[in-house]
Amino acid sequence: MTFRGDANFDTSAVSKGGGGGGIGGGTIAVGGGGIITVILVIVSMIFGVDLTGLAPGDPIQPQSQEQSQGSEEVTGCTGADANDPANVTCRMEGGADSMSAFWTATMQSNELEYADPTVQLFDRQVSTGCGDATSAVGPFYCPPDQRIYLDETFFAQMRDQFGAQGGNLAEMYVLAHEWGHHIQNVTGQLGRVQQGDTGPQSSAVRSELQADCYAGAWIAAAPQTADDDGSAPVIEAVTEEQMQQALDAARTIGDDRLQQMGGGGVNPDGWTHGSSEQRQTWLSNGFNGGVGACDTWNAPQV
Repeated sequence: MTFRGDANFDTSAVSKGGGGGGIGGGTIAVGGGGIITVILVIVSMIFGVDLTGLAPGDPIQPQSQEQSQGSEEVTGCTGADANDPANVTCRMEGGADSMSAFWTATMQSNELEYADPTVQLFDRQVSTGCGDATSAVGPFYCPPDQRIYLDETFFAQMRDQFGAQGGNLAEMYVLAHEWGHHIQNVTGQLGRVQQGDTGPQSSAVRSELQADCYAGAWIAAAPQTADDDGSAPVIEAVTEEQMQQALDAARTIGDDRLQQMGGGGVNPDGWTHGSSEQRQTWLSNGFNGGVGACDTWNAPQV
């Protein structure tokens, strides 16, 4: 994904720092997917370290506002900055700006109330409205504070340890997936996930595949999304190579592949994210069919 070099971004949605607590309760919807217990199991399989003892028996309790850490707003990024492979911060800012414009217009066209999530970039650990988290959890969306949390080193980990091809669009896919969870939260669909429900056709998998589909819908529309002054699209036309990198990222975090990486056999009954094939299929469904193609809840089979 290539940003127009002179594009200017609204910086208000993205900040860096330790994050902050919110109010209310809830579990964490994480990048690639599911509740925090599931992520700890996957991390344990990949790195050969048993982290499942860190999983809470009940939903993580929200932290008070007084427990939050300071953060600073990201400022001054342009499209040229976002295109720099080393500048993850500006790339997240540019992606957030484009996703905001796309989803605001989409929700307005459906006469639905909408407000953007915020994006918190952090280093190693963060306090959130869903509880304290570390980089081991991966990118996630926290419903109580309507915020996406992302450690900037995650993308290097995807390449170096998970074997993903990488690329700007692959990184944007991860952010767009988390933004998809926010859309589910706003529309009430996130509440349809039943805790402990696993398997290829489970509510957990359907939720994650819908977030993938929403990401695909944004990717297709991004080259038509103008910047803040409406002068020109923020993002240039997506190439076939770039789309293949996004599809590769979806493949990389499929349940079957992660189970294989853990050294065990494939166990579909334990899936919470969807297989590599499922994730690629629904990312493509969104890209080819738009938001209207993303009703995973009523699909006979996903």
